[in-house]
Amino acid sequence: MANMQALKTKMPEQLPNIRRENFTEVALGYSAEDAVQEANRCLGCKTRPCVAKCPVNVAIPEFIAELKNGDFAAAASIVKRDNSLAAVCGRVCPQEVQCESACVRGIKGESVAIGRLERFAADFESEAAIDNEEKPQNNGKKVAVVGGGPAGLTCAGELAKKGYSVTVFEALHTAGGVLMYGIPEFRLPKRIVEKEIESLKLLGVEIITNVIVGKSLKLQDLSDDGFNAVFLGTGAGLPNFMKILGENLIGVYSANEFLTRVNLLKAYSAGYDTPLTQPENVAVIGGGNVAMDAARCALRLGAKTVSIIYRRGEDEMPARNEEIHHAKEEGIEFLLLTNPVQILGDDNSKAVELECVKMELGEPDSSGRRRPVEVEGSNFKIAADTIIMAIGNAPNPTLTSAEKELETNRWNCLVVDEDTLQTSIKGVYAGGDAVTGAATVILAMGAGKKAAAAIDDYLKNA
Repeated sequence: MANMQALKTKMPEQLPNIRRENFTEVALGYSAEDAVQEANRCLGCKTRPCVAKCPVNVAIPEFIAELKNGDFAAAASIVKRDNSLAAVCGRVCPQEVQCESACVRGIKGESVAIGRLERFAADFESEAAIDNEEKPQNNGKKVAVVGGGPAGLTCAGELAKKGYSVTVFEALHTAGGVLMYGIPEFRLPKRIVEKEIESLKLLGVEIITNVIVGKSLKLQDLSDDGFNAVFLGTGAGLPNFMKILGENLIGVYSANEFLTRVNLLKAYSAGYDTPLTQPENVAVIGGGNVAMDAARCALRLGAKTVSIIYRRGEDEMPARNEEIHHAKEEGIEFLLLTNPVQILGDDNSKAVELECVKMELGEPDSSGRRRPVEVEGSNFKIAADTIIMAIGNAPNPTLTSAEKELETNRWNCLVVDEDTLQTSIKGVYAGGDAVTGAATVILAMGAGKKAAAAIDDYLKNA
């Protein structure tokens, strides 16, 4: 029976005063009853507008129909057919601006909670130990994937399903990319990522860690080793800084470094020897999901005060509404229309204060967003012994410096053919943040899937 309630079925969560003290997952997931109730809000539109807005084109009405029938395993199988990292996407994908934004239920209420249902289906499959992966017959061709993040893992999975021998070369000691080092445990438990990677291994994907292509290996080495094509999913791991006075002081971090120490090297756990300055008064510069993640981690590490400093207003913040809401609930302060001008230190070169200036929104800039303008004479200072710069990343130049034939733009992003994602080198493809600059997990996955299809076409016709 159709459920015509206007609002989404509520997702159980840890209470704010409890979760701010731990790193366990905040959102607790739907029960089977919750999932069926929410699934029955879906009208099963024949036009399927939600599918068109999904970067990996999950058959959304079809998997939700199986949830309505109580066949959770079938629902999971449908999701995994198009999305090899479904449990991840169900947690971190910005569905509200993608599939859910096209849901007709959103016209007179809230959209169907597609992301929550995707998470439920994927988690059911994992907890029930259902193995839907069948290792396909090998077609005798080899593809190298450089980078074990969302784009690379998706490309690897898609090609493995088509019978290719796929090897992923990952620079760090574990695969997963931003899923492992960037997104906190309380948003994306690492066991979820590890389980998804194990599913790829069952398909025959080989993962080799501690290899930096551009240093340890060159593209020619991969060709010499018999790889017929290469996908570059090297991400955007080079942090941006503001270039203001005091950024070299002790206690100033890039969000990349801070989150990597916390998430991948487990600085939050007493059992790990991961040096990290004990924060007391923390200022996080930026307004995206990375800024929210860094701020919420700092709070859980014991900081007395944590402030988000953003030069525009809340309506202009690129972070997901859910993440902003959770951060506020946990007691993080938002200093909006505020911009840092310098970091002040003590005699031991440690950061102690952050000087800021108030801003106001002027005329739109080239991106269409209203440009922040400094309010003259509005300078003020706040106590800050830890400052985290979360103002974006650019692709690391290690690979492109070594491989001069790879064409890049002025931001050092790889230039690719719009239709095939092939780079300036024949047989070498690229996608994700290495091409677009820092973006979302699901957009990187969409690029990985698109590149896999293009590589398949190329090798079939080679």
